[in-house]
Amino acid sequence: MYRTLRTALGAFTLLASMTMQAENPLFKPFDYTEHGTAPFSKITDDMWMPAIDRGIRLAQEEIDAITSNRAKPDFENTIVALERAGSDLNRVLNVFYPLMSADSNDKMMEIDLEASKKLSDYSTSLILNEALWKRVKEVYDNRDKYKLDSEDSMLLQKTYDMFALNGAELKGADREKYRKLSAELSEATTAFGQNVLKELNTYEIYLGADDLDGLPENLKKEAAEAAEAKGHKGEYLFTLAQPTYMAFMKNSSRRDLREKMYRLYSSRNTKGEYSNIGNIKRIAELRREIANLQGSTTFAQQNLKRTMAEKPEAVYNLLDRLAEAYRPALKKEMDELTQFASDLEGKPVEIMPWDYSYYSNKLRAQKYSFDEEELRPYFELDKVIDGVFGLATKLYGLKFTPNDKIEVYHPDVKAFDVTDADGKFVGVIYTDFFPRASKRPGAWMTGFKDQYIDENGVNSRPQVQIVMNFTKPTADTPSLLTPYEVETFLHEFGHALHGLLANSKYSSLSGTAVYRDFVELPSQFNENYLTQKEFLDGFARHYKTGETIPAELVERLVASSQFGAAYACFRQLGFGYLDMAWHTIEAPVDDPVAFEREAMSKVKIFEPVEGTMTAPTFSHIFSGGYAAGYYSYKWAEVLDADAFAFFEEKGIFSKEAADSFRKNILEKGGTEHPAELYRRFRGQDPTIDALLIRDGIRPADKTTVAPIKKD
Repeated sequence: MYRTLRTALGAFTLLASMTMQAENPLFKPFDYTEHGTAPFSKITDDMWMPAIDRGIRLAQEEIDAITSNRAKPDFENTIVALERAGSDLNRVLNVFYPLMSADSNDKMMEIDLEASKKLSDYSTSLILNEALWKRVKEVYDNRDKYKLDSEDSMLLQKTYDMFALNGAELKGADREKYRKLSAELSEATTAFGQNVLKELNTYEIYLGADDLDGLPENLKKEAAEAAEAKGHKGEYLFTLAQPTYMAFMKNSSRRDLREKMYRLYSSRNTKGEYSNIGNIKRIAELRREIANLQGSTTFAQQNLKRTMAEKPEAVYNLLDRLAEAYRPALKKEMDELTQFASDLEGKPVEIMPWDYSYYSNKLRAQKYSFDEEELRPYFELDKVIDGVFGLATKLYGLKFTPNDKIEVYHPDVKAFDVTDADGKFVGVIYTDFFPRASKRPGAWMTGFKDQYIDENGVNSRPQVQIVMNFTKPTADTPSLLTPYEVETFLHEFGHALHGLLANSKYSSLSGTAVYRDFVELPSQFNENYLTQKEFLDGFARHYKTGETIPAELVERLVASSQFGAAYACFRQLGFGYLDMAWHTIEAPVDDPVAFEREAMSKVKIFEPVEGTMTAPTFSHIFSGGYAAGYYSYKWAEVLDADAFAFFEEKGIFSKEAADSFRKNILEKGGTEHPAELYRRFRGQDPTIDALLIRDGIRPADKTTVAPIKKD
């Protein structure tokens, strides 16, 4: 009887497993959907872990097949085989992680924690697989014997570095220590990111009608509708979501409320249930310990080996040079702002962090008759979409067509087919613009599928996603953007083009899979068009009257584009110094608050405010892949200014310049060293001159050839 029952139960379990496999859409390619896109409605939360577990198992089997291959290791049977291993796992993760950022829930966060440990274990076991490393090293040591093109050579180098720079040569107890540290690091970075999202969603600030002085009407409407939806009719609900917070700080005349909002925003994740203080200390220490195991003194030293900067000294050199160049301009800016605020208030005013946006917004308006709110009616989101997509049409001949057959993961999301000038399919782009509780703050681009050429020679096209947190429409007003939000759109769309136009053999070298300090070039390059009248005239129209944006408004926008350039630069430099400080530690940090103050002291604008910190919410470096890499925004800004100067020489819509940028930058991905790609596009190495001229720091007639990287 027992045996019969056990057999029956076994058969039932097997049948259930087979049924689950048949029903779980993550177990097989999405070749039955439009363009092979993800069937979001068919995926439930309980399907993720079985699919991830299965993907890890299949990937491991593929690795075992490589290491057990009796044939002599060569480029195809080892390097290319490793590149293609794990395709089932990647298909699952390329859907899971974009959703974790854009449309998450508590269950998915639990899955993320569980999966992160398993994925870390798998990744570590891959790196520490001695048989696999031996084959990779043998191919690398004999690379001159193979007839490899530049992309093959880059894949081989990247594969070798993946092992050599991540512990493959560790022996004995060090291997097990590396495994343990990597697993703990994965859990800590995941917990950090989840804490940021969870705490952000706890903030609800209800205000009365008397508290709204200075706020724009659209923000009041949004706050009133949000409050009513929560059962607080007659009140106004404000959160710390980025567009809401920024609009409040720029416009509220209530200094006490600006201070309250600033302190809330800047003290997030410093205490209580969602504190990240312990996480930042442990993450930095784990990274240092891992770097030490690999023979490097600091994490930055280890991590920068595959970047354009190459060494921490080069990063600090750039940060220091920019700080020195912009410091006189910052003093001038702050002196002018302090005098303006004092005159406005009729008494001496000490500018505090919660005052800067408010008074600078007013000073900018006075100097240039410029008010972002005055421009907002001309930037209706649907028109901006036409304009930003239209930029890609003018430069690269791309066409964007809405495709309702492509399933989306949220009603706010739209999907578009992207085709080339000759009608050839380029890829799919998903757009996701509005804040919600299930979405993390900020803006980003990612992909549900990378571009690559399969073993049959078929060019498998990409599926990219751009996500933002723009001002939402109200009951009677469409979504209207500020110039800053339009700039953000242009930025993320630049990343999207890098992914969409990719034309590589290997997915690991495709699109945005480039050196960290090169990846921001296409995105920041796109931002330059915000101040180009010829571009704005194509789409910026009043949402009520249809009137084209007046020339004088554009002139004021352009004239004001250098306003606050030194402040903005110092703010970014502060983040860069903080990032480098955390990742050049040689011992554990005892006091994170004092450590942060010292790290940012060189570019301090305001005296630190008690109870506030940057690091506990600094997702870019503690959970977002920019560790020892935040400087790359400034590095890439030097590149983008230099690149756009070339377009200005040729014409901002120059076919010659656009073709070169597409061919040498956007299509190439990480298939060659970025310095070589840039030289091929520009005809010379980049210098910092164009950035200094663009920001008004140095006159155009007093340029010197100042290379981005000094030996």
